[in-house]
Amino acid sequence: MATTPDQLPEDSEALKAALLEARAKLSGAEALIEHLQLVIAKMKRAMFGPRSERSQRLIDQLELQLEELAAAAGEDETKAETARIQVQGFTRQKAVRRNFPADLPRRRIVHPAPATCPCCGGTNLSKIGEDVTETLDVVPRQWFVTEHVREKFSCRSCEKIAQPPAPFHAIARGFAGPSLLAMILVDKYANHQPLNRQSDKFACEGIDLSVSTMADHVGACAATLRPLYDLIKAHVFAAERVHGDDTTVPVLAKVKTRTGRIWTYVRDDRPFGGKAPPAAVFFYSADRAGIHPEQHLAGYSGILQADAYSGFNALYAPQRRPGPITEAGCWAHARRKLFELADIASKARNASRPRSRRSRSRRCRSSMPSSRWNARSTACRPRRASPRAAKTSHRW
Repeated sequence: MATTPDQLPEDSEALKAALLEARAKLSGAEALIEHLQLVIAKMKRAMFGPRSERSQRLIDQLELQLEELAAAAGEDETKAETARIQVQGFTRQKAVRRNFPADLPRRRIVHPAPATCPCCGGTNLSKIGEDVTETLDVVPRQWFVTEHVREKFSCRSCEKIAQPPAPFHAIARGFAGPSLLAMILVDKYANHQPLNRQSDKFACEGIDLSVSTMADHVGACAATLRPLYDLIKAHVFAAERVHGDDTTVPVLAKVKTRTGRIWTYVRDDRPFGGKAPPAAVFFYSADRAGIHPEQHLAGYSGILQADAYSGFNALYAPQRRPGPITEAGCWAHARRKLFELADIASKARNASRPRSRRSRSRRCRSSMPSSRWNARSTACRPRRASPRAAKTSHRW
């Protein structure tokens, strides 16, 4: 029953109903205000706060370690002052160089020894030992051309021509060898070197490989390796449980860099005593639409451990075919929301603390006329100033 202040009902029951309605509206408005304040605080934290709670946890942990180290140092210093302990002197051992991997090939260079003794000039010298100094070096990348020669022979009896078969190539009718193709793929996908940068590096070394030619090589390698990819994918999705997540990846474009997505699904049964080897399969998409995980996990019906991304919700539906996927939530993502609320609450408590004396003084000064403030500050200055400053101002 809606009423106005000028038209209040005279019946007590109607007044109670109007009061209850007003209280309900007030509580709803208060809840909406608190919700909007929380949303605003979250947006401010997302814009101006730390990018990740991990960095804040690391800072807190480092500060705690620093406090513990400082306390331990102070305790040790106090103990050292109270009790003097005689420590037996010793000779510090000479620093030993780090040992390089034993599987690296060694190139031994023996420097010629003197033929005569530098002291007496004698020639009767015998070897008693040697000193070995190791230095790490590298051979720069070397380009070479492999020539596959197939000799032709003609039979004098039947006049037929015999020739060995053509060698196998990773790319049909391609000129790039397997080592070059592997280097291009590893630099592109593992070392994050786009093809245009690789082409520029090759040009500096005197090799002309255009971006379009290298792109054709990458596409041909992808088609050649597709059976291996299908085997890895079948092995990953044959597991009882799978870990899934996605991450951003920059994609080169003509105008500006776009943001794509890399979806990763990992099988690792070692923590659960499984004997199957771990493996991971990757998918790429231009956006983060929920249709992508549905296509990736179309034939899977096991346990999926993932974050609370809404695109995975369709996978947990009971009516899904071939069957619903069991959701295994991530504790780290569940804790993130609590961390945000705790951070917002701590900032709210800091903001509600009383202001400092200087801020109160500024507030009083802003609300006080200038003539009155000048008179007050002039009267209070000698009492606040030090004796030396007062004498100096008096002589001036």
